[in-house]
This record gives sequence, C-alpha cells and structure tokens, in this order.
Amino acid sequence: MTVIPKISVNDGNLVVHGKTILTSVPDNIVLTPGSGEGLVAGAFIGATASDSKSLHVFPMGTLEGLRFMCCFRFKLWWMTQRMGMYGKDIPFETQFMLVESKDGSSLEEDSPTIYTVFLPLLEGQFRAVLQGNDRNEIEICLESGDKGVQTNQGLHLVYMHAGTNPFEVINQAVKGVENHMKTFHHREKKKLPAILDWFGWCTWDAFYTDVTAEGVDEGLKSLTEGGTPPRFLIIDDGWQQIGVEDKESKDCTVQEGTQFASRLTGIKENEKFQKNGKNNDQAPSLKHVVEEAKQHHNVKFVYVWHALAGYWGGVKPAAAGMEHYDSELAYPVQSPGVKVNQPDIVMESLSVHGLGLVHPKKIFNFYNELHAYLASCGVDGVKVDVQNIIETLGEGYGGRVALTRSFHQALEASISRNFPDNGCIACMCHNTDGMYSAKQTAVVRASDDFYPHDPASHTIHISSVAYNTLFLGEFMQPDWDMFHSLHPAADYHAAARAVGGCAIYVSDKPGNHNFELLKKLVLPDGSVLRAKLPGRPTRDCLFADPARDGIRSVYLLFLLKY
Repeated sequence: MTVIPKISVNDGNLVVHGKTILTSVPDNIVLTPGSGEGLVAGAFIGATASDSKSLHVFPMGTLEGLRFMCCFRFKLWWMTQRMGMYGKDIPFETQFMLVESKDGSSLEEDSPTIYTVFLPLLEGQFRAVLQGNDRNEIEICLESGDKGVQTNQGLHLVYMHAGTNPFEVINQAVKGVENHMKTFHHREKKKLPAILDWFGWCTWDAFYTDVTAEGVDEGLKSLTEGGTPPRFLIIDDGWQQIGVEDKESKDCTVQEGTQFASRLTGIKENEKFQKNGKNNDQAPSLKHVVEEAKQHHNVKFVYVWHALAGYWGGVKPAAAGMEHYDSELAYPVQSPGVKVNQPDIVMESLSVHGLGLVHPKKIFNFYNELHAYLASCGVDGVKVDVQNIIETLGEGYGGRVALTRSFHQALEASISRNFPDNGCIACMCHNTDGMYSAKQTAVVRASDDFYPHDPASHTIHISSVAYNTLFLGEFMQPDWDMFHSLHPAADYHAAARAVGGCAIYVSDKPGNHNFELLKKLVLPDGSVLRAKLPGRPTRDCLFADPARDGIRSVYLLFLLKY
C-alpha cells in the first residue's frame, strides 16, 4: 500500500480524495509523493519494466464511468479536445487529462466533486504521453525517439493533482511541475510582447507565399485608410531565399502553395523584397520595407516568419554562405510511439525529400546570425513555425527530448539577445517536448489554422483554442490566429478573440475589409481592449464538447479569470 495525502493506491485502486479513479492498477506502477513547493498535495506515477528499451507502453489502471476531458495531438503539430468516460475513449498522444469524480467511498452526504489532473511529463531523455486501449486501461507511452537511448523505468512520468476547483487544480499542477522539472517557466513569469495590446495584420492569407514589398505597403495602407490602423505587422512565409533540390520537389503538390520540400539558401530576403527589384540599392531592402511600415504607416512592431529548422525543408546543405552551419540531410521518422489520427502532407513530403538539419552545436549561431540581421533591418520579433518537426529527427542525436531542448534553448537565447521585447510567437508546436522546455517564449498559437475556405472548420477552430487553453494557457498566452474581417464567420471569430486575451489581427486582402466589425475591436489609435488572462471554457462546459454535441448556445462561453 502506497499512501500520499489524499492520494493512494490500495488493493489495486487509485483513490483520490476518497474517490476511486482507477481500478486494477498493476504492481509495476509506482506512486511517489510530491515533495517541494507546489507538489506536496500531488503525486507522481512511475513504472518499471524487466528490460531496457527506447519505447515502453505501461498500463496504468482501468478508467470506467468517470467523465474526462483531454487534449491530444490529432496532427503532429496540433492538439484538440476529446471527452469521454472510459479508458478506450482516450486518444493516442494525450498530453493533458482532467477527470471529474462524484462517486466514491466518502461518508459525507454532500461529497464535493473532485477534479484530478494528469500531466504526462518529460523525464531525462524520455517523453511520456497517455493513451487508452480496448480494455479501458489508461496506458503510459514512454519513448526517447532514439533506439540507442533506452531505459527500464521512470519514476516521475505522470504528475497528478486534485481538488474541488478545476482551474486552480490545473494551475497548481503546472506550477508544481515547473518547480520539479526546472526546465520551463509558467506564463506568469514571462514577459509578454507588446503586440498583444495592438491591432495587427498578417500577410499570409492575403498573399500566401506571393507576398511582396509592394503588397505589404498596399495592405497597411488599405486598413489605415479605413480607420483601423494596424500597429503590428507579420510578414509571413514568402520573404526568404529558398531553393528546391530537384524537379521532383518542384512538382510536389502541397496545400495552398507552400513548398514543403524547399530549403533555405540564405538568411537575407529574396528578390521580391529588394528595393525596386534590385540588389544594388543604398539600403538593405527588408530594412526599407520595415522603415516604410513604421514611418509612413505608424506600425509599431514588425515580425517576420521562419521555421524552427530555417524553412519547411530546413537549410540547404552546403548552400553558398551557409556551409559553416554543418547542415546535413535528415529524413523525419515518426516514432512508432507517436500515433496521430490524421496523415500530414508536410511529413509525407519531408520523409521523401529530406530536411536540411543544422547541426545542434551550430544552431545558436544560425539563429543569432538570422535574428541579428533581422534586428538590423528594424524587425522586432519572429513567428517561429513548424516546430514539432524536430521531434522526428532525434535518432542519433540523443532522442527527441534532447534535440528539441537544444533547439529551443538556442532559439530563446537568440531571441533574448536580438529582440528586447521577447518578440516570438511559437507555432505548430503542440508537443510537450517544447512546452516543458520553454523558459522564455510567452505566446503560442493555440490551435490548427484559420481556414477561410473550409466552412466546417470554424467551430472546431474556436472550440479547440478554448479547450487547448486549459493546458497551453499555463505555459504561454494563447494566440488564436488571424482571421478575415470580411467573411461569413467573421462575427463569430471576432467575438471569440474579443474575450480570448489574445492578440487581435487579420489577414484581409487589401481592399477586402469589414470596417464596421473591425471598429468594434480596434480603437482609433490602433490599440485593442484585451482580457488579461487566457479565455477558457466555463466549468459547466468542461466535459461536454460544444463543437460536437449540437448545443450551439455554449460555443462562446469562456472563463476570463481564476
């Protein structure tokens, strides 16, 4: 029998505050009391095995008849929510789970509802996630991502915390894990970039990769003349020097024109951003674009896009001027322990064409050179995309956790050196490898993209943001993505962002705006009114999915304070 204050395993049952959560807990499951600041009310779940491997699946116990809500990765990049009552309902790649328990052995007639959070963690070079099986067991999937990195046990694989207020339970659990792991910081300790308080415009949907210097100017002018001046600008994908390896790569069909097989060939802007289309002008052309935005359109902050690996396909090995980064062609491999529901065109492309991976020992130099150049052009920050691709490249580098952490530490060190306002938006990054390694990054894209041409996606987008925020919002301020002001779902998206505590920015094509709607969000000086805390679902919506249960009245209910 293992006893921890209010949490115990007794006669094969996991009991929390007098209520049975799991039954048939195996003998190799180890419960360790939390110790230290924020941990004394919780416990760690560990497991042992008879042999060492790089991938283990440990049954943890049987869950039956208790409502739960979890956040799981349905794509390599993104999480969404799922609700259920049995272990079999828990998807692969579950990174957060909240269980509600009303039944139990308590003698009190009005026994309070207890909420128990399960947080699968990183331990050493290994990452844990939860999943269910057909026997209603919850399983811990533990893996390193490198066949040479093996273990036969983990003692701090999942952290449990419980109480009567679900929002406090989640908050206290993450803070307790912060003190235990010491590899990340809670959102409250991070500097929030000033862009959150200003209206913005992003070039992505307006131009996709066809963005030009002239297009940037046109878009800023269009919004300003309508009375909603953007005060921050994101120049998205399409400004960098890229190249493809062969004809096959050029013929690769990809979503919305993004060239997933393309690689970075230089850190400076491409010819579309050269002033007057030439390279021999007086000033660097990106600098000219930024100066025009700030001086002529009163933009306060300019961010530009890049991928964590440089570009979608990484850095082109031995490209002129890039040789010193020791990049080599690597082929992403999704671990057998990582099972996501949807196939992904990015992975399909890169697994065939490969990714040019900058050597981990040189990655800080790469980021620092890139960011120093951007800063010299007046750029204030970066949107860093395609982050989770690094987890697929851990073989031979000590595994996914070690490789991801080395990239994140280098990225944050460069951001700190070159962008004083902590100018970084993390994107396509919903894995715990990165979240539990983020000491500085303060803004995170909270769901899959806003898809303007997919009518079915909009309720899914908003609900995913809200439920993901229960977890993500403890690490960073969630970013709800851009939207279009002139769109059938524009009012819906605008209302959500008004209460989300997030940056408010659109990606309208120049001349395609609904200024009546925008003026409800944007003050005349370009500032916005923003909730201080991330918007989350109310307690009565925690275990009923409004995007899928047909009850539309609760779509936009969010809790704005603890």
